[in-house]
Amino acid sequence: MKRREFLMSTSVATAALVSSPFSTLLAQQEGLRKFRIALNPGIIGVKANFAQTLDYAIKYQYEAISPFTQEIMENYTDGQLNEILAKMKEYGITYDSTNIPVEFRRDNSRFNDDFKGLRKFCQTMEKQGASLMNTWIISSHNELTYNENMKQHAYRLGECAKVMKDHGIRFGLEYLGMRTMMTQNRYPFIGSMKEGKELINEIGESNVGFVLDTFHWYCANDTLDDIRTLQPEDVVVVDLNDARLGFTRETQWDGKRELPMATGVINTKDFLQGIIDIGYEGPVRAEPFNQNLNDMENEDALRANMDAIKKALATVGLD
Repeated sequence: MKRREFLMSTSVATAALVSSPFSTLLAQQEGLRKFRIALNPGIIGVKANFAQTLDYAIKYQYEAISPFTQEIMENYTDGQLNEILAKMKEYGITYDSTNIPVEFRRDNSRFNDDFKGLRKFCQTMEKQGASLMNTWIISSHNELTYNENMKQHAYRLGECAKVMKDHGIRFGLEYLGMRTMMTQNRYPFIGSMKEGKELINEIGESNVGFVLDTFHWYCANDTLDDIRTLQPEDVVVVDLNDARLGFTRETQWDGKRELPMATGVINTKDFLQGIIDIGYEGPVRAEPFNQNLNDMENEDALRANMDAIKKALATVGLD
């Protein structure tokens, strides 16, 4: 985007228990939360390299960080990498996800050129102990119909997923739920969890799942019940955001969001309850694309981001 295993029973009685307030409280008493608060500095406007990000995580109590794999490939000796890995282990810091280094949305030539370098990238991720990669699916296209786009995405992303699987990497796909993006180009494409499942099924690789984002979940009109249809291994990464005031669900635009709980437009409590109920254990991060946050000094942004995430977790009794 890694995948943790917590299997939900298929029996009616157990399903009812899992979703009950009592079971949620019991899980909390047994040591929930299972997921980890992650720091990806770039998405909150903080400029930092791998080592600086680790120091920020330690100072502000983040629990996972971006793997900075390209930086590792270009700048780190084995000794330097081992040193920073030892520091991560000392402080109990694990990994967030990283973006796929392959441009799969353009022509075949660009895809094939980028694809050649994917295995080396994955080998470096494996070496550093990282195992999550992610990307997003643009929900419209000017030239490809839905079926044509589905076929292209399934093939290209499937080929990438096979390489990742060889190196123990799980691959998260993020559907973009904004209705405004679905009408931005001639042919609409995937814009909901149900459609995302169709793509994942077409890809057919066991290491492919979702990047679940509160903003896209809200814009797609997905629900708590939709999240409860998933298994924990179906979710690779979770993003928490809020939506802007003054816009309907149908008129929200991507790239303009708020920190979690900033406006209360999105039902963050239901969303978090869903990932608790399915036993999700991966990274949780904020991705607000927010100018006010980007304009802050690094230390202020790191505090504001952590405060917002903790405020969201408090809605389901977690910290």
